[in-house]
Amino acid sequence: MKSQITNALSDFFFEYETPRQVLVRNRKVGIVCRLIQAGVLAYIIGWVFIYEKGYQSTDKAVSSVYTKMKGVGYASINGDERIWDEVDYVFPPQGDSSFVVMTNYIITENQKIGKCPELQGTHNCSSNSDCEGGSFKRQMTGVCVAATKTCEVLAWCPVEDDHNIPNPAILMSAENYTLFIKNSVTFPIFGISRSNLVEGIDGEYISKCIHDPKDAPLCPIFRLGDIVKLSGFNFETIARVGGAIGIVIDWTCNLDVDVKHCRPKYNFHGLYGNAAETDKARASVGYNFRYAKHYLEDKVQMRTLLKVYGIRLDIIVQSLARKFDIIPTLTAIGSGVGIFGVATVVCDLVLLYLLPKRAFYKNMKFKSTDSHKQDPDSEACSTETEK
Repeated sequence: MKSQITNALSDFFFEYETPRQVLVRNRKVGIVCRLIQAGVLAYIIGWVFIYEKGYQSTDKAVSSVYTKMKGVGYASINGDERIWDEVDYVFPPQGDSSFVVMTNYIITENQKIGKCPELQGTHNCSSNSDCEGGSFKRQMTGVCVAATKTCEVLAWCPVEDDHNIPNPAILMSAENYTLFIKNSVTFPIFGISRSNLVEGIDGEYISKCIHDPKDAPLCPIFRLGDIVKLSGFNFETIARVGGAIGIVIDWTCNLDVDVKHCRPKYNFHGLYGNAAETDKARASVGYNFRYAKHYLEDKVQMRTLLKVYGIRLDIIVQSLARKFDIIPTLTAIGSGVGIFGVATVVCDLVLLYLLPKRAFYKNMKFKSTDSHKQDPDSEACSTETEK
């Protein structure tokens, strides 16, 4: 055991391995080697450099989005006419990158805190005992109202009835509202700043243009009906129950060319809310929320409750800038050169384990030397030299 360990250590410290080049004249192996090398070269040029742009460094932008809705909506309910402007139908009104445009609503006016019967079908009762147990959707008082056969509740009265959603939507005129988007991006690594108000987009142009994917792809003013259509939704349906649409501003820029070619592209995606066109069996469809306007009447706190159905617009900025950089270029070349070694490994496997003359090739490739015995090739060489 001791001698084995000694021999292993001796071999480790006092032996040296060096590659031996063997020229193999075999057409099949030669063709396999060149084909593999050609495939590796095609991968490096086609995939690494052309498709993946391995010679460029990348950067993502720091972005800011500002929005403004314009348009006036008209509604007439039971002869009661009303005008809705952007202050009334945009939530929140600050011009954020995510906001809701109201297209339909259910209004419950003159609510005040008190006791009143629940809606029919919500919590029916035949006696007071059916109304015990605290709260259901609202705080129950334990009294069964004989007139309605429903439980009495302590709530904002009269209670909201949202069973019937107005159809068609009350604010169908929202289809003609316009949305102005102002987007600025900065690529900090490259020190480049851009705005979607690119060259040629001035005040005169903006005052006349409406975004169109073909005729006016850079116009930053969008008609709401066109946004819904480009997202794949039907305006009449989404206006009634609400939904969400994503507006993607894509900044994919090659900074090796003139920076004026770094321009945004707009894409529209329907996220959810069109029950008639997707999955009718879903438990919850559309988009809605409630808000209230509080006021005092004869020193009594009152409110007007609105259940709002609307189109939620989420503006999402995607960015990727590329520019030539020597470091990723050398890294890509180095990794590609390393992959060329695959051809050698494959050809060695064929030579040493698959060809009929594998024993001969193995003997030619691997050579053992002994420090105590002179190599016959070396002896012959020295004898021939002496002669």
